[in-house]
Order: sequence, then structure tokens, then C-alpha cells
Amino acid sequence: MSIITLQSVKKDFGIKEILKDATFSIDVNDKVGLIGTNGSGKSTLLKMIAGIEPVDGGQILTNSGAKIIYLPQQPDLDENLTVLEQVFADSGEHTTLVREYEELTDKLAHYPEDSVLMSRLSNVMHQMDITGAWDLETNAKIILTKLGIADFDAKVGTLSGGYRKRIALATALLAEPDVLLMDEPTNHLDALSVEWLQSYLNRFRGALFLITHDRYFLDKVTNRIIEIDRGDIFSYAGNYSYYLEKKALAEESAISSQRKHQGVLRRELEWLKKGPKARSTKQKARIQRIQAMRETEFKQTQGKVDISTVSRRIGKKVIDLKSVSKAYNDRTLINDFTYEFSPEDRIGIIGGNGAGKSTLMNIITGRITPDSGTVEIGSTIHIGYFDQHSEDLLSAMNEEQRVIDYVKEEGEFIQIADGTKITASQLLERFLFPGSQQYAPINKLSGGEKRRLFLLRLLVSAPNVLILDEPTNDLDVQTLAVLEEYLEDFSGSVIVVSHDRYFLDRTVDTIFALEEGGNLRQYPGNYSVYLDYKKAEEAAQQEAANNQEKTKNNTEQKSTSSQVEAKKVEPKKRRRLSNWEQREFEELEGKIAKLESEKAATEKELLNVSPGEYTQVQKLYEQVEALKQAIDVATERWLELAEIDS
Repeated sequence: MSIITLQSVKKDFGIKEILKDATFSIDVNDKVGLIGTNGSGKSTLLKMIAGIEPVDGGQILTNSGAKIIYLPQQPDLDENLTVLEQVFADSGEHTTLVREYEELTDKLAHYPEDSVLMSRLSNVMHQMDITGAWDLETNAKIILTKLGIADFDAKVGTLSGGYRKRIALATALLAEPDVLLMDEPTNHLDALSVEWLQSYLNRFRGALFLITHDRYFLDKVTNRIIEIDRGDIFSYAGNYSYYLEKKALAEESAISSQRKHQGVLRRELEWLKKGPKARSTKQKARIQRIQAMRETEFKQTQGKVDISTVSRRIGKKVIDLKSVSKAYNDRTLINDFTYEFSPEDRIGIIGGNGAGKSTLMNIITGRITPDSGTVEIGSTIHIGYFDQHSEDLLSAMNEEQRVIDYVKEEGEFIQIADGTKITASQLLERFLFPGSQQYAPINKLSGGEKRRLFLLRLLVSAPNVLILDEPTNDLDVQTLAVLEEYLEDFSGSVIVVSHDRYFLDRTVDTIFALEEGGNLRQYPGNYSVYLDYKKAEEAAQQEAANNQEKTKNNTEQKSTSSQVEAKKVEPKKRRRLSNWEQREFEELEGKIAKLESEKAATEKELLNVSPGEYTQVQKLYEQVEALKQAIDVATERWLELAEIDS
């Protein structure tokens, strides 16, 4: 059943037609990935569906009563609210009940005999039972923790943009909408948080319509891909891998059809050149058909970003870091790091948000001075630094400057990899900036287009060391794919900071993991290989913990046995165990062992359950606690009977 329907929707910004005649629907079980080049109108389409951006033609129909939540790239939050208050913002009745419950309990603490308050509290508690509002705060804290937020009482206004985006994401998830619209939800999330979000959305029961550059995420979460291609909408009934396969086949078919058309047209034009007289009906029809063929316009295959700029010579000495350390207040971000970068290095740097990855990049580039240690850069080294912070990129641009003039500052003609020179305009065409955009001011570009333009300017400067700090933020999947191909042939050193698992798998062969205390640990291979290492380490640690627990249990059992033996040699006490006590005593040892086994199995099951399955987590946790209590009671009773029997 369709929950949102677009009928002949049009959108035009003057210099660019965003949507020509968009017609499609979103069903209740759809999980749709929206893709297209930067500036194609993805975010605009999301805003139109959310009712924020008006349509220029057609209509968008939404089921009556459907709850739609929109998560923009730059969410607008109330800076005066705490983190928890903000995530409750879209939870409706649940939030009202929780707040009323807290207010009533606070008042009853001062007026415990107030029957009116007691009656209202009883009614609120009943409503909370019916609606499941008791779980609201627990679920909110679980989601926030999984997204890397620990201080629930912090004011939103004191937090960074990245943290605000994660709070907005938690708010959207907790609202449990019928349709969730998400614009780049994985930006500002580390790899572990992205994997958790991926798992959460797989279990999400509503419809999902999202924009993301994370191709693994698209593959795992979506069951449908919608592409915007120069104003037209194309739908593919599958995930991103399915889309790539069908897109390639469609492009091959389109090229084949165009070639056939051109072949037929060429033969027909040759016939026309012979000057046939249009006397017969057949000849007249043939001439009209030729004219129609000449007027036929084929939509060219979507242009791909073409990165083929040259890089300058690189010497043997690249960048040497010796005993580099950096701390802020009492927190060490980089601790005694020494490494000699080589011209062939392809290094990916990973770590949690705020771990110090960007700090390390800024130390390498000289933007930040280390507290101790040295940084030496080779005399032939020219660093190209692609900063993750959009505000830094934009500050380097004159917003009023024309797009083509921004590139021409590097030269009227640019040499590309094959040695030939092309104009700045031709290079912009290769970067999917058509003529109509080239003479427009930079402020007319979308955020993603500005980042693509900055990347173009960066590569035109011919660096031989590329430092890419979160390059996948705001770049479309098409640009990323070609950037990955460019890096394969790049004759220089590449250092990548990224949470994008797909990008890391394609571009690096060594992982530096920034761990607690500012220590950088090296792993050979790409990100997937790193994950294999980590899983093996965790398995080994778990096995060691199990062995330690087993040894501890054996020791305790021996100790208990020794105590029993010691008691056996002591003089018998006056009272002997009754028959039923003796039977209970004999059964208790087996019962305790069985309870211990059940507890171990339940704890193992609890470790393996997905964190998002709150009901199951709570159920298993309660089972473990109940088993612990049963073991304590049984052990105490066994010791009591053993004392009598001794």
C-alpha cells in the first residue's frame, strides 16, 4: 500500500531543472535509497516530500494520519534543551506521560497524603502501561549511547555540529514514524555507530527514504533505489548492487540503440542525397521519417566525473614524524607517535569521534604544532589537503566568484595525465559542471557541488601527497567511485581519514587505529581485513575470559570440597539431618551446577543479542539476575545443611 505518492511533480531553479515530471510512490514497507550526482536535487526532493520546499507543478499525496519525520543534514535543534529533552521532542504522548509522571512523583514526595495526586498518578501509570511509555527513557539512552553520546544532561547549545546531528538522529529514531526521511544520516558517525544504525534500520517497521554516500549502507539497508538523472526519475527494485548491474545494462542498451539509430539515419541520408523525387506516397513517408529521425534527441549517458590531472614528482623523503604527542587539558590525543611515510603508502586512519584523527592530520600539515616531537616534510613534497570541515572549505572560496574563474586561478590551460592540455571549461565539463553553471557564482552551487569544485581545484594543483579527511561527506557515489579509481593510479602517498567502509576497502592497504590514550596501532590490509583482525582478537579475549572463569570455578569447587572434607573430620554435631534434609542436601550440589550452567548459557545469549532488541535484552538480563539470586539461595542453603551434617 502506498503511503506517499508523487504525481507529475516539477521543480525548476532557473539555471537548472531539478525535476521534469516525477511520478512514483513510496509503499509502507519500502526502504528507498535516493542517489544522483551532487546538485541533481536529492535534498530538494526530500524537502518537498517533507513539505518544506514547494513544488512548481504536480502534487504530492500523503496518507491521512501518516507520521513523517525529516532528518536534514543540518538539523535545527533547541539549544536550551538537554540531550534527553531534545530526543523526547517528537515522541508525542509518550513524552507527555513521562514528564507528567515525573512531576507527580516529585509533588507526592512533598505531599504524600494528597489523594488527588495519587489518583492522577495511578491514571498516568495505567496509561504508561498501555502505551509502553515506561521504555521511552531506557530506549533513548540506549540509542544515544550507540551513537556515541554519554552526557544526557548536557545542553544542546554546548555541543558540536556532529553531536547535534547524532542527537537529531536519535530524536528521529525514537519518534517511530510511519515514514522516515533521512539526508546523509551516516555523516559524523564512526564505523561502529554506522553498523549499529544499519542494524537498527533493518528492523525499522516504517517506510524509509534516505540519501547516503555509504555504499555498504545502501546495500544492507535498502530494497529499492531511485535515481535522479538530469530531471528524470528512474526506479530500480533492489539494493545498490542490483542498481549498478541494471544501470550498466540500461546504458549498454541505450548506447546500442543510439548506434543503430545513427546507422539507419546515415543510410537514409545517403539515399536522400541521391535526390529521390517525392512523387509516391511511400517516398514521401520515407522522407518524413528521415526528418523525424534527424530531430530525434538521445539522452546521453550520464556523464561521469573524469579525474585525470597530473601529479608532480615525489622524492624518497615524504613525511617523517618522530615521537609526536599532543594533548588538550588532561586528555592525550596523540601519544609518542613515530612513523616514516613512504611514496607508496596508502594509509587509512580510523577511530571514534573526537579521538584525534583530524588533529593528527593538522599536525602533519603544520596547522597544529605538537606538544613534543618533530615533523619533517621532504623538499619535493606538495600536500593536497581535503578538509572534512565544510566551513573551512567554503571560507577558502569567494562565494561571489564565478565557478570558472575559481578554477582558472590555477591556469587557463590544465595539463592532464596523458600529457595534453585542456581548458578550464573543458575540465569543469569533466567534473559535471555544464556551461550554464560555469559562469554562475559559487553561491549558486549546492554544498556537495562546492566540495566537488574544491576537490577539482585541489587535484589541479598537482599534489604528490593527498590527505583526505572524511572525503565521502557530501560527495555523491558517482564522484566517489571515480575518486577511488584515480587513487589507484595516483603516483604519490595517500592518507585517508574516513568512516566509510567501502571507500577504505577500495583505497588503502594499511589501517592505523587511533585507540584510547592516543596510541596508534597498525594493521596490515584494508578495513575489512582490520575487522577480521579485531574479531579474532575479541574471540581470543573471550576464550581467555572463559578459561579464567572455568579455572576460578574449579578452584572454588576444590575449596568447597576441602571445606567439606575438613568438616567431615570434625566431631559430629548433636543434631543429624532428617531424611528430607539429607535428600535436599544431596540434590543441592547438582542443582547449583545446573543453575551455573543455565546462567553461563543465558549470559552468552545476552552477549550475542542485537543491542536494538530492547525487549529481548531486558528479558535475558532479568533471567541472569534471577539465576544469580537462585544460585545464592541454593549455595547458602547447601552451606547451612553442610554445617548441620558435619
